[in-house]
Amino acid sequence: MSPNNFISSPVDLRNLSFSSLQVVCEDLRSFIIDHVAVNGGHFSSSLGVVELTVALHYVFNTPIDKLIWDVGHQAYPHKLLTGRRKSFYSNRLLGGISGFPCRDESEFDAFGTGHSSTSISAILGMAIAAKYRGELNRQHIAVIGDGAMTAGQAFEAMNNAGYEQPNMLIILNDNNMSIDSNTGALQNYLTDLTTAKYYNTLKLHLKNLLSSENSSTKWASDTLRKFDKIIKGGFMQYSNLFEALNIRYFGPVDGHDLKKMISLFEKLKHIPGPKLLHCVTIKGKGFAPALADPKIWHAPGTFNKSTGAKLSTVNRSPTFQEVFGNTLLALAKTNDRIIAVSPAMLSGSSLSKMKSEMPERVFDVGIAEQHSVTFCAGLATDGLLPFCAIYSTFLQRAYDQLIHDVALQKLPVVFCIDRAGVVGTDGPTHHGAFDISFLRCIPNITGASPMDLDDFKNLLFTAQCDTLNGPFAIRYPKSTGAGELKSKFCKIPLGKGRKIKSGKRIAILSLGPIGQFAVEACQELLDDHIDVAHYDLRFFKPIDETLLHDVFSQFSVVITIEDGSLIGGIGSAVMEFMVDNGYHSILKRLGLPDTFATQGTQDQLHALYGYDKKAIISLIRSLHHELNKDNTSKKNN
Repeated sequence: MSPNNFISSPVDLRNLSFSSLQVVCEDLRSFIIDHVAVNGGHFSSSLGVVELTVALHYVFNTPIDKLIWDVGHQAYPHKLLTGRRKSFYSNRLLGGISGFPCRDESEFDAFGTGHSSTSISAILGMAIAAKYRGELNRQHIAVIGDGAMTAGQAFEAMNNAGYEQPNMLIILNDNNMSIDSNTGALQNYLTDLTTAKYYNTLKLHLKNLLSSENSSTKWASDTLRKFDKIIKGGFMQYSNLFEALNIRYFGPVDGHDLKKMISLFEKLKHIPGPKLLHCVTIKGKGFAPALADPKIWHAPGTFNKSTGAKLSTVNRSPTFQEVFGNTLLALAKTNDRIIAVSPAMLSGSSLSKMKSEMPERVFDVGIAEQHSVTFCAGLATDGLLPFCAIYSTFLQRAYDQLIHDVALQKLPVVFCIDRAGVVGTDGPTHHGAFDISFLRCIPNITGASPMDLDDFKNLLFTAQCDTLNGPFAIRYPKSTGAGELKSKFCKIPLGKGRKIKSGKRIAILSLGPIGQFAVEACQELLDDHIDVAHYDLRFFKPIDETLLHDVFSQFSVVITIEDGSLIGGIGSAVMEFMVDNGYHSILKRLGLPDTFATQGTQDQLHALYGYDKKAIISLIRSLHHELNKDNTSKKNN
């Protein structure tokens, strides 16, 4: 029986022999491969940190010693070793354990890390807190990898740590990958560190010479030690970025050498101050297809573990992401002002094809959302038209730049806001719940959400026309889309919605692809002889006031539906219009309540929060019944 079957906490791990630890590593990899093949999830990142995870929990006294994983999708081995092996079948499922570290889930999850590049700031805070309370023996470790070191916050934290000098260990898990391959000067620098043959050879020789058996005289030993001090004080001080920040640098080391990692961690525990250990690992280690293409195997969905063949649905509709990538490439071929920018999400945003065909017009700026937005602002000031492809929850990280650098200066930057609405199993850190609310209050911005694929294509076309006097935001979900893609582009009037269906007494106002539920509900309600009108608002800013006057002058009951927060969302915008203009219709709003939405499939979450087709039909039947009761009562009176 595998040693893992007896591990309910790292305490059990620490009682094992070294040979048993090797078996634990093999078993962890097999378990992850078996699980993800059937259930999906993040894959290659976790395969790459197996030995690192085992070594950390073997040496450090977690959870007393604080351990943070960043980005959190590499934490599957950590979860399996900290009491969640039996519940791992529920990973990312509705009501199950999270796919990321979560403080509410386990005392071993010191910090929630669904987004990247927060670990050094958080562990620094914990280290300072321990120092303040006099808990000087507690260790504080942050594992940062998958491109997370490219974000500015990581360097802000290291700058602070170098000044404060608390006892903390930063482990740089360097696998040369984010989701896509890492880009930028920092990655080139890390590569130089790992391949500096002569410098690393010199260090090895110095170490050998300084050992007692190699230093035959005190004079030789003293001389070599002085030489070592010169090397460290001169060459290292000015050539190593981390040492320049007053953080001691160790490495690079093989992150898959379990024995060496354990030995290093034992030594590093006793070295005071901030330290950085540079570990080189292989993303996807242990699964040949993932080694061949770690980008595709970052989160592959279900697959045949024997062959690596993906288990995919056939004859599906195109996704919004595919339409975005294909449309932007087509537009760029006729409009030389178009530039595409993404913060480390080229493949996720479907920009890889454009990058291949137009490499000089597509920029992956790394996990640096703030920079990506101001970079786009700079491009726009010089006459170019940047399309910033950014996930909804990642745009939150660049809110000040959106306001101060783009909107205030009325710069024509097109924000293509991917993963809007509930995204599914990634859970609360990734749901695009708040973008309508936080964009609506910003002056000078135009905001839209297409109901179908053809409308999306035409909104992208409209955004690149010479009509923008400020930023243009287009939000869309992570999903396949409805509607037939027509061959010709059509310019859409800014701020104008459209009538989808006429009806009586009750009207639905929808925004975005969630309006397809309204289309289906209206059709099904006809069987009950309930004739409901449906309007697609298209724009959440400016809202189509002409359309709203028409709706509120005709209908006694109005329902809004949106895939986003009810607070500040499109329902709030309609309610503001109704109050400001003195209308007295009944208004019902469907969307996400005042909570962080949980994980689950999109269909499960739409049903859970009451804005799927079934919920719409149920609400309309109830409202129709009440209207009929009122009419009957009036007639009787």
